[in-house]
Amino acid sequence: MTDWITLLKRAHGADNPAIVAADATWTGRELLQHAASALDWLAAIGVPEGAAVPALLETNGDALALVTAGAAGRRPLALLGPRLTVRELCACVDGLDAPVMVAQPEFAELAGEVAAASGRKLVVVEPFDMSSQSLPSPRRSDAAVILHTSGTTGAPKAVRYRHDRLARRVIVNAGLQQFERGSVFATASPFHHIAGLGNILVALGAGGTVVAFPKFSVEGWRALADYGVTHTLAVPTMIEMLLREDALPLATLRVLQYGASPIHPETLRRAMQALPGVDFLDLYGQTEGSPITCLTPADHQRAAAGREWLLQSVGRAAPGVEVRIEAPDEQGVGEVTARAAHLFCTSDDGWLRTGDMGRLDEEGYLYLVGRRGDKIIRGGENVYPLEIENVLQEHPQVAEAAVVGVADQLYGEVVKAFVVPADQNTEPDIEELRTFVRSQLAGFKVPTEWAFVAALPRNATGKLLRRELLSS
Repeated sequence: MTDWITLLKRAHGADNPAIVAADATWTGRELLQHAASALDWLAAIGVPEGAAVPALLETNGDALALVTAGAAGRRPLALLGPRLTVRELCACVDGLDAPVMVAQPEFAELAGEVAAASGRKLVVVEPFDMSSQSLPSPRRSDAAVILHTSGTTGAPKAVRYRHDRLARRVIVNAGLQQFERGSVFATASPFHHIAGLGNILVALGAGGTVVAFPKFSVEGWRALADYGVTHTLAVPTMIEMLLREDALPLATLRVLQYGASPIHPETLRRAMQALPGVDFLDLYGQTEGSPITCLTPADHQRAAAGREWLLQSVGRAAPGVEVRIEAPDEQGVGEVTARAAHLFCTSDDGWLRTGDMGRLDEEGYLYLVGRRGDKIIRGGENVYPLEIENVLQEHPQVAEAAVVGVADQLYGEVVKAFVVPADQNTEPDIEELRTFVRSQLAGFKVPTEWAFVAALPRNATGKLLRRELLSS
């Protein structure tokens, strides 16, 4: 297997567009020339080879030139979330070894505080010229980029994206997402996230064009029509928002990938009606490795035609991936583990232990039921929050739901549900919700305690903070 830089050079050998932004369009050749200039800049500001560079950036040409430079020149950028606090960011940069921190001007104030607290020098990114120098070829074992897990239960973890595994990921994802030279991709996912930069690297490595779309809005989505976008990624909440504003259709769209949570069957049907001929795709994975499983366009067609339960799954193993359930209980639920050449954080035995709990059905579809530490034990029965949350969110009066276990003298723990009403002025009837859950799940899984809230606590990347619910 090769490295990501070699893939990029091969894919953009011609002058096809690589990056399209509001103020400029760069061909693949121009991206490489800007990256060569960015590599000279990294060396000039004192970044030694092999050092990981903490960076606060959002999607634009210079940010991608800098990432490409770091990947080629053995100075990988470690992308950080600009919505994190100084304390949270310091926890990320503590494990990084570059003496400097880089940031775009809009993040300079925050980055300056982090740099001062961590003993680094802040250098603000300026537009890069083009250089006639060729980018070096990295070793396949070198890190191309570093992303961090969000650290909902402890210190964030740096995930090193090796070149060979990243190149393999490009090939797997490009096949699933039908990326090819001439495809035009846009995502509003954060630049520091695998759904953002991770997919951008796939698109570029496959010869596609990336449209800089740093922040989601209905108006921004509508503007994508001007760029001929063929592939995009959105979360189900965005899809629902766009449907309500009659803004979802894009004439050139061919593939719509979503993730982070299941899509409601009615939302899928409405989206398919608004986007006839568009393929829907759901990929399951995590910062440590993705894709693990895939809910294919054919699966979505079957779900829309009546097999709605498929939408509660995250599909079947992606090409080249082995998926197994480790230490399953009597319900078949255990930790999801996976093995493949494109996963980044595998153990010595080659398996990625995801920390997600799930079960496989007889057709090989994977159903997630929660995180390893989220399990509720009610009177000796194992209860997994995600399973109940997915059912609750099918109720038309529920916008979002979260489930936790609370102490109980008789049962040890009982199930408590926090519900965000679809209509903030009208709380759903608890007995109706209880009956709705009981119609689909065993009685011991039905919440005993209920609370209605305006919003669920989430971190900067959108992950639910159950520990805050436990303390409320």
